[in-house]
Amino acid sequence: MAHQFLVKDIAFQAGLSTATVDRVLNERPGVRHQTAARVKAAIRELEKQQAGTEVQGRKFAIDVVMEAPERFTDAVRQALEGEAATFVPTIFRCRFHFAETMRPQEIAQLLDRIRLRGTDGVVLKAPDVPEVTGAVARLESAGIAVVTLVTDLPHSARTAYAGADNRAAGETAAYLIGERLSGQPATVLVTISSSRFRGEEEREIGFRRTLREHYPLIAVVEISEGYGKNEETGALALDALIRHSEINAVYSIGGGNRAVLAAFRQLGRTCTLFVAHDLDKDNLELLKGGKVHFVLHHDLKTDARTAFRAIMERRGALAAPTGRHLSAVEVITPYNLPRI
Repeated sequence: MAHQFLVKDIAFQAGLSTATVDRVLNERPGVRHQTAARVKAAIRELEKQQAGTEVQGRKFAIDVVMEAPERFTDAVRQALEGEAATFVPTIFRCRFHFAETMRPQEIAQLLDRIRLRGTDGVVLKAPDVPEVTGAVARLESAGIAVVTLVTDLPHSARTAYAGADNRAAGETAAYLIGERLSGQPATVLVTISSSRFRGEEEREIGFRRTLREHYPLIAVVEISEGYGKNEETGALALDALIRHSEINAVYSIGGGNRAVLAAFRQLGRTCTLFVAHDLDKDNLELLKGGKVHFVLHHDLKTDARTAFRAIMERRGALAAPTGRHLSAVEVITPYNLPRI
């Protein structure tokens, strides 16, 4: 496999060992297709980064670490790369470290490797657990800005949070469902990818509180730990629907929406109202097809700008603090689709 990079750089970009990368590069047997694909993707990413260095201007190397489904990491990558171009002549080289699921120890070890290798800042979507907050503290102590994305680590040493007001988003979902279903029997299936994520917890708190205060007749059934994956989330949803024949609506905090809808179809049940988060490719198609009724969306490009500016401030590249604002939560229907 032709390339011009050090094996250790490819391994770091791919999140693999140097021995594994060496096996892939030399086309030795016993390598899984997925592993080879990760190495090829890492080389493409390094090529893009190298091409960016030809542009004149101050350069910032940023590591983006995320535990999230691919459909969401794809949207984040697009937003970060798109907004980076608007900061010219300043150059942001983003190194992406994505996985659908990671153990807290793996995230902490990755953050420590990034700290030792060197970086201008880290954009992080990770669970709020001690292993992660400890690694964040070590990064910040080393003078490396950490910006949490979408889900916050409020009790950590992080520099800034880039994202929406998640509690307000949950309250908005409760209002949409409560106003539509008020006065009739209703039970909402609330799907959470994992209870470890602070942002999802905040959405659920806002949702439950608003229902309790204003729509007390609407009941809630919760499922979690499907990690936004279709197979795992679908199995949890199917089990909940079998156990609770009264479920007739969904508030999807954690994704896996195609699988949730498939569970309704499998049982011949109707989902009267479906509220989801994030206008990714899946949700866009489901919204246009009338399967999802509302999508609570916030502009990831705004989050990207917040992250870039926070890192620039920490590195002394901005004359004065610009101030940071939470992203606005928009209620999207098939009739007001934004250009993304």
